[in-house]
Amino acid sequence: MDKPIDGGSGNTKVSSNLDFLVPSVTMSISQEAQRRKAAGEDVVNLSAGEPDFGTPRAASDAAIKSIQQGKTHYPPNAGILELRAAAAQNLSLLSGGRAVNADRIVISSGAKQSLFNACFSLFGRGDSVLIPSPAWVSYPQMVHFAGATPIEVQGDIEWSLKVGVDQLSAAADSTTKGLILCSPVNPTGAVYTRTELQKIAEWAHENDVWLIADEIYRCIHYGEGPAPSVLDLPDELLEKVVLIYGASKAYAMTGWRIGIAMAPQPVTKAMSALQSHTTSGASQPAQWAAATALSDRKVEAEMKKMVEEFGKRRDLVVEFFRTRLQGVEFVEPMGAFYLFFRVDQFFATESDTALTFCEELMFEEALALVPGDAFGDGKWVRLSFAASEKDIKKGLERLERYIASLR
Repeated sequence: MDKPIDGGSGNTKVSSNLDFLVPSVTMSISQEAQRRKAAGEDVVNLSAGEPDFGTPRAASDAAIKSIQQGKTHYPPNAGILELRAAAAQNLSLLSGGRAVNADRIVISSGAKQSLFNACFSLFGRGDSVLIPSPAWVSYPQMVHFAGATPIEVQGDIEWSLKVGVDQLSAAADSTTKGLILCSPVNPTGAVYTRTELQKIAEWAHENDVWLIADEIYRCIHYGEGPAPSVLDLPDELLEKVVLIYGASKAYAMTGWRIGIAMAPQPVTKAMSALQSHTTSGASQPAQWAAATALSDRKVEAEMKKMVEEFGKRRDLVVEFFRTRLQGVEFVEPMGAFYLFFRVDQFFATESDTALTFCEELMFEEALALVPGDAFGDGKWVRLSFAASEKDIKKGLERLERYIASLR
């Protein structure tokens, strides 16, 4: 596990604002795998958290057209109206036609910035924010940036590592001001049902807690239709909810850096004002691309085919674990494109963690996976099946060979 950034000394010492900061493990592992591949090593990279598909042609063409039309200047801080309207319509259609107001939507430079804006606008010194664990690496860092304290709430191993109201109640106290809930979950691929979401939203409402619902993987779901959403819940439960969405995962647009946040208008105004002093509005050509991605029927069809392909890869990985890696516990993914499996039975010493496992796996078999240390649980490892079937099969065979050597 990476250590907090060295603050330096003398004239080079950085601000104490960064005392808690830990570099993103997921990004560093993926970059190291890419570096080794570029150097000629036969590395299989199953660490990446992004689709291996290209951006839909219609979205790319929309960006090119916007450039040719001179739409390359500062956009509104909250985003161009065309994208906010497309996002509102898209979210409405995903939840059975529920009314969604474009005025409650803010566009940012990636869903990561949308999350940061929400945390920075809602939380501050003396506040605590609950984060179900294992969790995406950046949630605790963002809460720290806001001056608040992240409180990790361990998920139930008998419940696909998800949390319920009992765990949240046990972790909450008078300082609890927020809850960040991701579904489908990165890193486990677990999905909260509508009933589970409603119980959690009711708990947050009753306890006056802001709920930040990260639904960036919502359309990558292996059940019927999109994954359940907070937008499927009654209006009264959404009074203190911020929904995070975007085109990056389901539409293979990670590099376009477009994030979408839907929140009550006082919060969207605060978030827009905040980013007016940081990044300003997101890239205008990228916004036009995202507007097309979220509204074009042909793009929607491409997205569904991509999700079908992820489903086939998911089935391949799950079947491999069930038949060739029997005895290795894993969370069956119902969304996203990750499989989370347990490795502490292979630790040789008490100091070993999933990081040790992954480092030795890279050294012995040139296979890049992400240790659960990055997500708050050093007993597990994340495997991404956002890769070609060829690479997945090769990676699984290398993993099987390595585990056999440990057994």
